[in-house]
Amino acid sequence: MKTTPTIVLFRQDLRLADHPALWAGAQRGPVLPVFIPEPLDEHGAAWRWWHDRSLAAFSAALTERGLPLILRCGDLLATVRELVVQSGASAVFWNRRYDPSGMARDRALKAALLADGVEARSFPGDLLAEPWELLRGDRPYRVFTPFWKAFLSRGQVVELLPIPDHLQAPSSIPSSDNLDSLAWRPRKPDWSAGLATAWEPGEKGAWRRFRDFLETGLYCYDGGRNEPACHCVSRLSPHLAHGELSPRQIWQQMRETASRHPQLAISADAFLRELGWREFSWHLLYHFPDLPHTPLRPEFARFPWREDRGALSAWQRGRTGYPLIDAGMRELWQTGWMHNRVRMLTASFLVKDLRIPWQEGAAWFRDTLVDADLANNSVSWQWVAGCGADAAPYFRIFNPVLQSRKFDPNGVYLRRWLPELGALDDTDIHDPDNAGKLALARAGIVLGRNYPFPMVDHALAREAALQAFAQLKK
Repeated sequence: MKTTPTIVLFRQDLRLADHPALWAGAQRGPVLPVFIPEPLDEHGAAWRWWHDRSLAAFSAALTERGLPLILRCGDLLATVRELVVQSGASAVFWNRRYDPSGMARDRALKAALLADGVEARSFPGDLLAEPWELLRGDRPYRVFTPFWKAFLSRGQVVELLPIPDHLQAPSSIPSSDNLDSLAWRPRKPDWSAGLATAWEPGEKGAWRRFRDFLETGLYCYDGGRNEPACHCVSRLSPHLAHGELSPRQIWQQMRETASRHPQLAISADAFLRELGWREFSWHLLYHFPDLPHTPLRPEFARFPWREDRGALSAWQRGRTGYPLIDAGMRELWQTGWMHNRVRMLTASFLVKDLRIPWQEGAAWFRDTLVDADLANNSVSWQWVAGCGADAAPYFRIFNPVLQSRKFDPNGVYLRRWLPELGALDDTDIHDPDNAGKLALARAGIVLGRNYPFPMVDHALAREAALQAFAQLKK
């Protein structure tokens, strides 16, 4: 074992268990955990709120084991070089990341450190398989089902790594910036109260959430995951996005649960397939780094999108006049999260009913989601817009009223987020515009005053969208 320290860089992997770089560093000798924040414009406000809390929890977990978390703000290479000198470190380890800008910075960091004579190593990041390991011949997959079949044919996922038994701090500890210096917490007015009520960031909170899902949600996941009022979904996505759990941990735990309880096997497989979509999204982003801004299907660069800042604002604020859309957008604003089925429907409404570019929706989600994930967000928006890999056909245009009646038949989800509609019966609450005057009066609703009229006629908007799509074929 070496006595010179190893700097371990932490980014979106704020955990102690199943952390390859931390494990390798601990086997080598003393470890200096370091966090260097990325430029602010790379992450949205809700993501930063979560990461601030997650960093505090991670720092406390390290302190319990006698290690400091060194926080330094500044240029990545210059800051790491400074810390190498101050700590006497002879190696710098990190888990790989797969976003284009992060990979570029890490490649430059590794090349510079090796030139300095410092050992620099990267380890598998928070994916089940490296994006370059699954190819169709020499080409990346562009359709999910064959990608997932190829993944499953590989067999077992890499074995998990425990928390290192012995974590030793270096004899020389460099100074650290204060967490408050990041300025990631909301200024006045503080909009984060709903987030703080809904979530417990950190590795311990992640495991509590996961165990609760395994005990109370997984049994109904296969049948209930499309119902936004149902408790069957895991809500693990923020913990994954911030690396408080690894997908390998989720995979192994889910397989073990299904093995012990065969009646849960169908739900477990359905859940792991969703984990597979996350994997597929990072596969695509790695091979097509322009995905966050550029349609994968190039003909969609000619699509006649509309620019309408007023309509975009109404969608963002949950004031479209379509209850399921508005409920989802208000859930997003208050909690930093939205049910997956409702994400799909709100996205479809923006790009097809309003014909506003998908990039605008992706940008809003990126700023307001605590689970903002560049790959999943970009790929999923392109999927809904019909311009990406394995995309939903553009002519699949969801009717928000019919979807509401199908997936929230008793209006439980609607009443939770739209209390002004709460007195309407289970039929009228999905479509207040077509409720009778008497029903509206009894419920105390004046359309246009305390709840908006529908901002578009869905049937007409659908026809206009189809006509716009038809122009691409000419």
